[in-house]
Amino acid sequence: MIVIGAEEVARRLDHPACIALMREAMMALSGGRSKQLLRGIIDLGGGDAFGVMPGALDGAGFGAKLVSVFPAAAARGRSHQGAILLFDRGSGAPVCVVDAGEVTAIRTACASAAATDALARADASRLAILGTGEQAWQHALAIRHVRPLARIAIWGRDREAAAGLAGRIADALALPVEVAPTPAEAVRDADIICTTTAAAEPILRDDDIAPGTHLNVVGSSRAGPAEIDNALVRRARFFPDHREGVLAQGAEFLRAKAAGLVDDDHVLAEIGAVYAGIAPGRRDAREVTIYKSLGSIVQDLACAAWLYRTAA
Repeated sequence: MIVIGAEEVARRLDHPACIALMREAMMALSGGRSKQLLRGIIDLGGGDAFGVMPGALDGAGFGAKLVSVFPAAAARGRSHQGAILLFDRGSGAPVCVVDAGEVTAIRTACASAAATDALARADASRLAILGTGEQAWQHALAIRHVRPLARIAIWGRDREAAAGLAGRIADALALPVEVAPTPAEAVRDADIICTTTAAAEPILRDDDIAPGTHLNVVGSSRAGPAEIDNALVRRARFFPDHREGVLAQGAEFLRAKAAGLVDDDHVLAEIGAVYAGIAPGRRDAREVTIYKSLGSIVQDLACAAWLYRTAA
């Protein structure tokens, strides 16, 4: 059994390769070539949680991710920390342990990039990112691979952190990056929006969103905390990464459902079915589309298996 640490993951798993892995993994999930259970979550109190995500992916093997989510730890480095354990399908033996924090950081943003490529308008070029943590940084790096970005707007509760991230992105991508004083101003002219916050209550409202916008709603991975309001859920074409998971644990959908604004049919086909051409994605230039990301173990297994197969 080999161990692949965070530095090796970051060095070898680049964004274009990971975007392709996410497309294939989500098509396998929607096509029945994978199996996964709903994640088990233990609420540790104070916003902290421990999650267990088991699954099997055709061609990759099977295994689980054990992950802690400590939002306060983001200021010291990373909120998601843990390990992915990969088993060989032929022998049943554990063959690889991979740093889950680094994989989660990269694959979450690359999954959003794949969804953006499928759902955003072809001419989309203005990106808004809400949040200032690892996912905000990774989403900027990933989205530029699927759309030719002209500018980026950043919002965060900590304006100093937002300014620091804006400078880092501007240096890395050679793009104009501005810091907005409010979420509404950040998204005012955006074609693509990524919400990557730890917000407990919605920070983005339907009135803030222009026709034709695509949103990747990423920050909340369990029932409870929500980043967008009920009216925006109702307005948008709402695509899940894993439909069963979003129906059970997608906070934004569950809130809108509890308010009587939507029912289960509002959650459309999984994004993997859109990639495979089985289900329609965007139908016209004025539709608002949402990709709701909870994160799936098949994404982690796809990355772990690729890293294991290509290990020197």
